[in-house]
Order: sequence, then C-alpha cells, then structure tokens
Amino acid sequence: MRASFRLGRIAGVPVGVNWSVLVIFVLIAWALSANQFPRSYPDQPAIAYVLAGLAAAVVFFLGLLAHEVSHAIVAKRNGLEVGGITLWILGGVAELKGEARDPGAELRIAGVGPLVSLLIGIFFGVIAVALATTGYNGLWLGALAWLGGINVLLAVFNVLPAAPLDGGRLLRAAVWKATGDRTKASVVAARAGWVLGALLIGLGFWQFFAGAGFGGLWLILIGWFLIGAAGMEERQARMGDALRGVRVADVMTPQPQTASGELTVADFVDNYLFAYRHSALPLTEEGRPVGLVTLDRVRDVPADRRGSTTLAEVSCRADELVLASPDEALNDLLPRLSECTDGRALVVTGDHLVGIISPSDISRAVQRGSMRNQTTGR
Repeated sequence: MRASFRLGRIAGVPVGVNWSVLVIFVLIAWALSANQFPRSYPDQPAIAYVLAGLAAAVVFFLGLLAHEVSHAIVAKRNGLEVGGITLWILGGVAELKGEARDPGAELRIAGVGPLVSLLIGIFFGVIAVALATTGYNGLWLGALAWLGGINVLLAVFNVLPAAPLDGGRLLRAAVWKATGDRTKASVVAARAGWVLGALLIGLGFWQFFAGAGFGGLWLILIGWFLIGAAGMEERQARMGDALRGVRVADVMTPQPQTASGELTVADFVDNYLFAYRHSALPLTEEGRPVGLVTLDRVRDVPADRRGSTTLAEVSCRADELVLASPDEALNDLLPRLSECTDGRALVVTGDHLVGIISPSDISRAVQRGSMRNQTTGR
C-alpha cells in the first residue's frame, strides 16, 4: 500500500497516510456525530456532536498508528528492517523487509499489535467507567466508551487466526514451532485467511439483504481484501520455498550492457532499445552504478523531447537503486525490490557492477526450484 503523503518518522520509521484514510475518517466522524451520539445523548448542540465525532475519529487513528508502530519497534529489535508504516482505509500496515528468524520472533512481532490495541481499549474503558462513577453521563462519556470498545474490538478481530491478520501470524508461529516448516505454516495461515474472508463476504451479503446496508458492504470489502491478501501470502510462501538456497549469483545476468547518463533518450531508442533484449539499462560511471533506465520510463518521454532529454534525467537515482552482492540469498533480496526499478536489482562487488537481476530471472529460478521440490517430494 503506497502512502499518498508522509507524516514524518516515529522511532526512525517513515510514517505515511494513503488518501483512502480520508474516506474512512469522514465516515467514522459522520456516523458518530450524525447518528450514534445524537441518538444516545439528545438535546446537545450540533457543534458538540461534530467535535466529539472528530475527536473520537482522530484518537482512533492515533490508536491504529500506535498498533503499527509497536509492530515496527519489535520487528527492529528482532533484526528486521522496516521500510515504513502506512495508514489506509482498512487500518494500517507496517512494511517489514524480510522474515522473522524463528517462531518466537514471529510471535513477538505479531502479538504486540493486538496487545497495544487491547491496552488502549482498556485505558479508555477505565476512564469511561471512572467518569460514570462520578455521576457524569454526558456526550464525552460516550466518546470515551466508544474508543474503549472499538479498540478492544480491533484487538479481538486482529487475533483471529487467519492471514494477513496478526492472528494469522500467531497461527503461523504456532504451526512453524510444531512442524519446523515455515512454508507449511504460511500456507496454513493463508488458507485460514481465505476461509475467514469467504465467511465475511457471506455474512456481509446476508446483512446487506437483511437491511444492514453499509455494514454489510463493509464486511464484503474486508472479506474480499482478506481473500486477496491471503492468496498473495500463499504464493509468496511457495515462491520463498522454491528459492531456498538460491544465491543472487545463481540467477543474475553477468556483465550487463551499460550506458552513460549523458546519452540522450533518442540515442537509447535508436542504438540500444532494439540491439539488446533487456528492457532495463544500468547507468555507470567508471564501473559504478549511478542509475537505472527502464523501458517504461523511456516510453513516458514525449517523442519531440527525446533528443534533448538525457538518460540521467529519467533514470532511477543512485539512492533508489536496489543493490545486492553475488553471495546474498535471493530470498533476502526479494523484499527490497522497489517500484522505481520495476523489480530489478543491480549486483555489485565492492562498488563495481557485475550483474543484474530481472523479474524474468526470478521467475525462471522459481520454476526450477518448484520442479526441484517436486522431485525431492517437498
């Protein structure tokens, strides 16, 4: 999930927000201020309902952020790199680069998020109860009670044993611990995610036709997301198993064709595009990679500007490149592949370019690994 804009860094991790957050924020604030709060606490000024709804929505998203930050902090303490945190319409996601080293680390990383949500819910629930004991029964008691209940509900939902929920990670840790097979554990968690998604879709349709309206559609959306994400996790698990033991040097294309960043796009199209079969061209200076030009980036340059536009102007910058060493495990490289380089990595020894890896190279390696596993009965 891509962030539409960045909020800054928390605990050294970039935090961003996708535009879809605005949709759910408005829906939550509107549902509280125009429906739930006026029904439960009538005869209040309209501005009071609006302020209470907005405040509850803001604090709710801060709780989601705390949930994801806790994942990131524990992941970093367990040796994983965190690419960033993004809030979006279905909550939040912490981008972890790599896999937990053992079931214990998996359990700690997955379990801390729901625990934080539960503690937040208990915190607001205790405040609401304490306020009620004083005899206060006003609008802000309702806001505190809602925050307590929604965070407890979020914690409970997240521990359901189905990927990609945190509970799916907990299930994977348990199966991994019991069988010693991380791939099998990932497949079990993914299949559980598919089942939960199908159940939510069925429940959503039932609620929708029973008159629940938006609530039913929301369950359908969540179920559809779970099925898609679970399927992707199973494919990634099987791909990781197929690539186990494969090094970068085993699949890279050695000594790729390179060019200078001063070359114009027109020269590239005339002299390189059809002369070589690759659709990406590393840019080098004295053997050091300084950029990468992909066919998609060249295609975006208007024809009348190709003669005056250099490859350096349209290439991925040096700080956007994905670099790997020949002896690195291919599975360790995959989470680092970025959108800028279209899934490609440049292989270096020291600071000199020695190869390139493309999605087709990875695809061939997966096919070979899958055939190997079938032969060995894994």
